[in-house]
Amino acid sequence: MPELPEVEVVRAGIERHVVGATIARVDVLHPRPVRRDLRGPDGFAAALAGRRVEAARRRGKYLWLPLDNGDALLGHLGMSGQILVQPADAPDERHLRVRFALDGADEDREMRFVDQRMFGGLSISDAGADLPPEIAHIARDPLDPEFDEDLFVRKVRKRSSGIKRQLLDQNLVSGVGNIYADEALWRARLHGERPGDRLTATQVRELLGHARAVMVAALGEGGTSFDALYVNVNGESGYFDRSLHAYGREGEPCDRCGAPVRRVAFMNRSSYFCPVCQPPPRRRRPRPEASAVPD
Repeated sequence: MPELPEVEVVRAGIERHVVGATIARVDVLHPRPVRRDLRGPDGFAAALAGRRVEAARRRGKYLWLPLDNGDALLGHLGMSGQILVQPADAPDERHLRVRFALDGADEDREMRFVDQRMFGGLSISDAGADLPPEIAHIARDPLDPEFDEDLFVRKVRKRSSGIKRQLLDQNLVSGVGNIYADEALWRARLHGERPGDRLTATQVRELLGHARAVMVAALGEGGTSFDALYVNVNGESGYFDRSLHAYGREGEPCDRCGAPVRRVAFMNRSSYFCPVCQPPPRRRRPRPEASAVPD
């Protein structure tokens, strides 16, 4: 699934090539990607026709395009969604689902939503230009200038759940998906099952710093592409997979100590870690029961 760096790469591409253009026409080629819009495919298309794209914004893994009437086009890439900007005469992609014909762009171009597995989606957020209410509950991400680091540290240290589970909690911090959580934990030498309330404030801040650093590094290389499902708006893959230390490296030697990287099941996905550099936490000792008060 595309994570924060990949979605930010797509957002930046839309900002360069689509912002300022007017949506001349929308063709919904399959109804599933617009299933969350109560207008239905025809109403979705009609509501966007003639609207000018004012900006391209992101909250965690969600994208939204503010429109000139105060509404917004809200999107999530899901597992395999792609937003491409193509010449209007370019052949249709095999899994093209929604086409946006653009007027006023640099050239005669289209914005295309392509999604093989169709877990992603698009909808119109009424009056959502500043922040769509549908995603207002999602926390800011570590790269957001307004992210409250002190609040994040306090919340983590009050919870007994494992630190990786907390990194993936979109109500606590957004955008840190499975890949970058594993990489940040490797850099911080922390096991993902380490309870938050057993971490010091310094450890939480250091982990957050590593999460920022790994995502900034991924941005510099266009994100992480393990297959053709993630590409930027020009159809190009990212190359950060070549810089990963933990994720996807089961059985390979740890870049720090040489021990084989391990993989374990985690929340219907996988976690990768070094068993030497990131030792599992010790089990909590049960509290002794209070002795009975004599009669």
